[in-house]
Amino acid sequence: MWTIDAVERVSVRRIAVSQKELNAVLVDILDEEWILSESQALSLLDWIRRQEGGGRPVVHSFLVAVAEGVLRPSEARSLRVRDVVLHAGGSGELTVRHRGQARMVPLQAQFASFLREWIDEAGLQKGDLLFPGARGGRLSAAAYEQVWEQAQEAVLPHDELLSWRLGEPVDILRESSLVQRLRSGIDVLTVAELAGVAPAWLALRYPYCFRPEATETDWERPAQAIHLPEPTAR
Repeated sequence: MWTIDAVERVSVRRIAVSQKELNAVLVDILDEEWILSESQALSLLDWIRRQEGGGRPVVHSFLVAVAEGVLRPSEARSLRVRDVVLHAGGSGELTVRHRGQARMVPLQAQFASFLREWIDEAGLQKGDLLFPGARGGRLSAAAYEQVWEQAQEAVLPHDELLSWRLGEPVDILRESSLVQRLRSGIDVLTVAELAGVAPAWLALRYPYCFRPEATETDWERPAQAIHLPEPTAR
């Protein structure tokens, strides 16, 4: 039995991991320098929203879901309106599926409001894809990859990392959201359940988040990785 040190709130905890579990989740470390700051992520999303203009901003809405819901792009592309449950009080749940397994993703009030507005404005019905592509089919990777690269070039610093960042897929929004949640002091088990991964995967993927000095708990701030502006008419 192996143990991996992890931070829970402001204390260090140990996660017991069997050799079988460890072998199953061995992953490459994502270097800390690739993680987007909250302001960078917001700027990228805002740039994409403005580029889509007055039409239905499906790419922007799709990428917001990847960031806010810490979703894999493939999960977000497969979502249907019926997978979204919105409560009268402002919260909600999202049913996400990955490799035949379903999980519930709780929706903070601001994200739930964003999705409600998107569904209403796009005129979507329960059986429709939540982020439809051309002719109502699945949103293609090409539909968002090009604008994502353009946003990176327009928004991110033109330093020695830019040429590498331009090849970074939109998954970095999910990765950055996970890192921000871990750094905010959210329980590693909670983050793992939210993302649909093993706690050991998080510890191996983002080891810099599992040091006591890496935890910056803000007790006044909801556990959201990328805060959205208040919903406004698009």
